Amino acid sequence: MSQDFVVAIPARYAASRLPGKPLRTLAGEPLVLHVARRALAAGASEVWVAADDERIAQALKDSGVQVAMTSPDHASGTDRLAECADIAGWRDDTVVVNLQGDEPFAPAAGILATAQTLRDSGADMSTLATPVTQVEVLFDPNAVKLVRAGNGDALYFSRAPIPWPRDAFAKDRERMPGGGEWLRHIGIYGYRAGFLRKFAKMRPGRLEQIESLEQLRALEAGYRIAVGITPEPFPPGVDTPEDLARAEAHLAAEADATGAGLDGEGG
Repeated sequence: MSQDFVVAIPARYAASRLPGKPLRTLAGEPLVLHVARRALAAGASEVWVAADDERIAQALKDSGVQVAMTSPDHASGTDRLAECADIAGWRDDTVVVNLQGDEPFAPAAGILATAQTLRDSGADMSTLATPVTQVEVLFDPNAVKLVRAGNGDALYFSRAPIPWPRDAFAKDRERMPGGGEWLRHIGIYGYRAGFLRKFAKMRPGRLEQIESLEQLRALEAGYRIAVGITPEPFPPGVDTPEDLARAEAHLAAEADATGAGLDGEGG
């Protein structure tokens, strides 16, 4: 059943760490096609890919998604989606879920939860998080952490371990401290199209530039970001050749498990 939201996927061909990333093959098909199928499975009323290269549009032909050809000069995926919103003609109150173009395993339940968190909270933006269970993740600057207020709104996002358990880490930084919940941010966003357009026009904030985290622009400007806990795990995205190899292995393992299950039922 169609839901009252759209999914928009920014797809940049000239990715710095993995050039041509949207068209890199995964199980013999372009990466961007896998992501688009995840969005379609969530039941969005529309799925758009905001592309910067005609080859991406060709790869998505007959896939059931629509393609917006956007400028190759955009500084971020958010800027690209703001142009997509204008091309698509979305009304300002349209709920848009920004699904990153390197998330071939994004669960449909997580996409739905992002849209629902936005509606339920009345916030300007929404996103998801998942509990941290390994101390290595707390200290990994590539894993973004966050803290929430009592109402579920984000207080801050950081590459550093937050909150910092002073007494526990004074004694031991090799294991997870007890007595608290640490959250890792998942890079999926929801907003209404009007706020998406507004956000893209805002100047980068000081905190955003320090942490290299675009969502801090909204917090520093006083806007609300509601944070939901993801109902299903988000497997890692694809940002490097090593990530692509891991994604291939993940798909192969899923195929083996499915095949084994079918054999068992037929046996």
